[in-house]
Formats: sequence, C-alpha cells, structure tokens
Amino acid sequence: MLELLGRAAKGLGVLAATAALAGTIGTASAQETIKVGILHSLSGTMAISETTLKNVMLMLIEEQNKKGGLLGKKLEAVVVDPASNWPLFAEKARELITKDKVAAVFGCWTSVSRKSVLPVFKELNSILFYPVQYEGEESERNVFYTGAAPNQQAIPAVDYLAKEEKVERWVLAGTDYVYPRTTNKILEAYLKYKGVKPEDIMINYTPFGQSDWQTIVADIKKFGSAGKKTAVVSTINGDANVPFYKELANQGIKATDIPVVAFSVGEEELAGMDTKPLVGHLAAWNYFESIKTPENDAFIKQWQAFMKNPKAVTNDPMEAHYIGFNMWVQAVTKAGTTDPDKVIATLPGTKQPNLTGGVSEMLANHHITKPVYIGEIEENGQFDVVWKTENLIPGEAWSKQLEGSKDLVADWVQLNCGNYDSVKKTCLGSVTK
Repeated sequence: MLELLGRAAKGLGVLAATAALAGTIGTASAQETIKVGILHSLSGTMAISETTLKNVMLMLIEEQNKKGGLLGKKLEAVVVDPASNWPLFAEKARELITKDKVAAVFGCWTSVSRKSVLPVFKELNSILFYPVQYEGEESERNVFYTGAAPNQQAIPAVDYLAKEEKVERWVLAGTDYVYPRTTNKILEAYLKYKGVKPEDIMINYTPFGQSDWQTIVADIKKFGSAGKKTAVVSTINGDANVPFYKELANQGIKATDIPVVAFSVGEEELAGMDTKPLVGHLAAWNYFESIKTPENDAFIKQWQAFMKNPKAVTNDPMEAHYIGFNMWVQAVTKAGTTDPDKVIATLPGTKQPNLTGGVSEMLANHHITKPVYIGEIEENGQFDVVWKTENLIPGEAWSKQLEGSKDLVADWVQLNCGNYDSVKKTCLGSVTK
C-alpha cells in the first residue's frame, strides 16, 4: 500500500513538473513575439475603404521586422474582420486584447465603430490608434487620433470653397451616423457664424450603402438653381459614394456647376469608379499620392511592391497609419516596454516625418499636427493639389464652433484630462490613472 502511494506521489510529481514545464514553455512562446492588433472591416459596406488599411499595417509590420523587430522581438500581426458591424468591433477588440494579448490595436474607420470600442479600451487599458478623419468632440486617454480633426479638414475645406469658389449656398450631405451628423453640426454653426443664412443651408442624411440617389441628387440640383453658387460638402462614407457620383453625372451636374468636396473619398475609392464624370470635383485630406517628395515616392514604391501591383494606390488614412505606427515604435523603444501606461505616457511629444515633407508631432490631447490639402479629381483617379496650408495644423479635440465645447481643453500630460473645463477649472470626465 505504501509502495502504491509512493508511486502515485511520484507520478503526481512528474505530472506537476510536466505541467510547470508546459506553463513555462507556453509563457516563453507567448513572449517570443509582440502582437499587434489590426481591426478593420474586410467585408461589408466599409471594406472598400478599410481593406487597404489592413494591408498597409501588414506592410509596416513586415518592414519593422526586417529592421530587427521591436525590443529584440519580432512583431506579429493579428488580423480580425469586424465586417462593418459596429457591435462586432467591440467584440473583436475585446478578443484581441484579452485572448490574443496584443500590445496595441490599429483600426476602425467610422466613428460609430470607434465609439463602439471605446469602453473596451478604457476597461482593459489598451491602446487604439485611429487613422481616419473624424468629428472631434473627443479625447480619450487610451486613443491616439492620427486622422484629421474638423479644424484640419472640414473647416479649411469650407473656407476654401467660400473664398476661392465664391460659394454662397451649401449642401451638407452625409451618411446617417455620428461623424457626418456632428461634423455638419459644427459646419452649420460655422457657416452661420460667417453670415450664411439658414435658408442657404441644406442638410441631408442617407443610410450606409445607399444605392438610389435619383431623388436626392434632383433635390440638390433644384437647391443649386437659386442663382447663388452652390457646393456639396460630402461626408458620405463607404461604397455609397459610387452610385452618388454616378447619379451626379447622370443628371448633368458638373464640378463647374455644383462642386462636391468630399472628406471620405480618396485614391482607393476612386480606383473603383469611372472618374471621367468626376473631374474637377474636390477632396480635402492631409495627404495625396500625387504629392512629390522623396519620402512619398519611396512609400509608393514600397506599397506597390508589397501588393505586387504597379497600379496600387496610396491614400490619406494609410499615411495616418504610417505615422501612428512609427510613433508607437518610437514610444515603445523609448519606454523599453509595451506596457500601456508607460507607452501612453511616452507618446505625447513624439515626432515622426510624414510623407508630404513635414514632421508630425503627437500632442498632449492625443491628436497630431498635420498639413491640409485640397485636391481636384483628375481623370486618372489622382488629385491635383489646388490649395494647401503653409504650416502643419495642430489637431483640436474640441470645436470652438459648439457652445458646449468651446471652453473645453484636452491635455493628458499636465491636466490628465480629456475634457477640462477652462472656465469652471474642473475635469468633466473621470480622470483615469
């Protein structure tokens, strides 16, 4: 009996040792790479825009690994497809952080997808790099906004149209979700401040994937026949842009008649359209592929080689990922760890050359400095830059145009707050660690 107990104890000891060894191997295996989450729609209405961002992240990670990786380890991309399904973004984000143990996530396009994942990143204290223009009115400790705030895209575009195109009537056309609605709220207030009468502003929203534009475009055409120069400011997102521009052409609306300035149409979207009827219409971005700099030439060449396609195009959100990824690499290197708290603290003040010849900086409000360009669509699907800012513009988290926002300050370095009321001298949100 004692002999049997001894054998059993010995067996349990072996099992325990084996389990411990397995645990050690598992831990070592988990630590062999630094995982990077990629959270972009690869199916559904937003795949037309987001698939490219997944691919550029794979390229950037591959390039960094060729340089030796990060902190002596290889980077490993973990790709998920939230499928243009906004609640699924939150589910996939949680999976990336808790199951895959990613060090940071690069992702989202629409603001509704970003809003969906915010509680997850706050709860689990992870890091999101968001690469797309958005409506502002937000500054979160766990998010770094490398796309344009309204003062880096929407406001300059309206100023350009008013000054250079002598526009007096305005159609604010958008997809029905938070980014277009908030951006148009800002623009409506800004236009009225500039003296535009309410009857000279038309606002229209359509669902994601809108395909029938005949009546809406007819309404725009009628609105523009009042004898005043009219323009469309478009926050239409995703694949709905294809039938929208097609219907403009069908109804004979040319850029010389009613110019459209778009905030979500870049080179990637134009690659899937017949661009002939679009010639002369505009887009406002912080980057265009057509801008000639050594940095951009090298990036385009690298991208086309990676995609094995000499006609593969680049666009603004791709550059935003390029800037954000390289800032993250710098911050991790400087901090000597991927620990979120230390990386978040290190990122403000980080500088990274952009692709248009300037140097972008991560600000205390977790936005970056960016140039602003207005581009005119050419027949080849590229943009001819017709206007640009002289300097890089600091991104503003809160809009001066909105009553509830004009007194708010975002500062995660000195104030440790994303919505500090400069009048009441208090942080309106919960101050996180």
